[in-house]
Order: sequence, then C-alpha cells, then structure tokens
Amino acid sequence: MYYHLFKHALIGPPAKAYYRPWVEGAENVPDAGGAILASNHLSFSDSVFLPLVLKRKVVFLGKAEYFTGKGPKGWATRAFMEGVGVIPVHRGGGRASEAALRTGLQALQGGELLGIYPEGTRSPDGRLYRGKTGVARMAIEAGVPIVPVAMIDTHIAQPIGQRVPSRHPIGVKIGEPIRIDAYAGRQDDRDALRELTDIVMHAIAALSGQEIVERDAAQYKRELDRKAREAGEISGADGASGS
Repeated sequence: MYYHLFKHALIGPPAKAYYRPWVEGAENVPDAGGAILASNHLSFSDSVFLPLVLKRKVVFLGKAEYFTGKGPKGWATRAFMEGVGVIPVHRGGGRASEAALRTGLQALQGGELLGIYPEGTRSPDGRLYRGKTGVARMAIEAGVPIVPVAMIDTHIAQPIGQRVPSRHPIGVKIGEPIRIDAYAGRQDDRDALRELTDIVMHAIAALSGQEIVERDAAQYKRELDRKAREAGEISGADGASGS
C-alpha cells in the first residue's frame, strides 16, 4: 500500500521535480520476472532514487526490527520502509546472511526485482569494494539474471550523516544483464560464486568509473573507526599530560 502511495504521490513526483534524477540503460531491466539489480552503494538515498527512475517496483531487504517499532516513530519508520520497497528479513535465530538469502529467494521466485548492494555497506570513501558472494548464490539458486547498476553522485548529494539530500545532479546507469546459465547448479561452489561476483563488480565499476578495492568495506570501516578511537585517546592523553 505505502509503496504506490510514496512513489506515485508523496515522494516520487516531488523528488523527480526537485532533484531531476537521470537514467541511462533503463531498457536493460527486464519487463517482467525476477531479476537482481546489483548496485554500488554510496548513500542512504540510493534506495530512494533507484526505484524512482524505473517503471517496475524494486524491493530491498531490511531488518524486521524496522517494522516492529511502537508509537508514532515506529509507524513512521514502518511506513517509510514499506514506501521505499523494503521487505523485512526475519532472522529467527539463524544467521542474518541465511535469513536474507531465504527472503531474497522468495522475492525473486515471486517475480520481483530485488535491489542488492553486493559491498554489504555504503562505501566509506567513494571507491568500489569487494562484493560479497550472496548476490551470485541468490541469482544461481533463483535462476535469474543480474543487472549491474551504478548510482552516480548520490554521495555528493547526501554524504554520510546528512539527513536530506542536497539538490545535486543524481544519475543511474544500468548495464546489460549478466546471464548465469554457465553457473547453473553451482550455488555451493565457492570458486564459481567468487568468479561470478567479481564479474558483477567489474561491470558495476565499468558503469560508475569507480576504483575497485579488493577488500571488505565493512572491515575497512572498522579499521578506520579503531584508528579514530586510538587517535582520540592519544590526543586526550596528550592534553591530560599538558604536552
């Protein structure tokens, strides 16, 4: 209910008029049937602007906790998540990755367009980080194509920590679908999953022009946080010693 209300009435028309997002390659998105839109991830607003430029509904995966809040704030969060196409992942006691896989497969087998950020988190510095193989495993198990997507300049319009995007040209580039026929039945083959995931990431980089970093983005973020804490502790110690 909220998706159509947000896209076609509350958010969609005003956002298109104000931000004027552009798109190249929209014809590469299948007209029907399940498919994965594998995108780089530069900003929180990626999940808002990608669906805006496409005719078909796009769904994303999100924690079930987003949908269980109480009071006005809980209702507003739930309405927004439903409005931008987020479907809840019920972890149930199993690993989050397995719960996301099951939920994603259900969406794809139901003929949905599933948006996935293979990096697993927003890029900390605008570069493209190593993709997680879940995108390949999901595509192989569901038997659907992977469509590479590049979000352009959303991190400039909405840097990390900024609540509302600034008015800056925002674009979406969509590449030709990557067929997974050669990988059929190889969803448990680690080498095959890594190979297909790397193909996807290089296709995204070709669209976005980003530098590829062969390391995990979340791990790099933890390293940056640790270094920042250590620098703060050193600075505090210097101040306390009067040096």
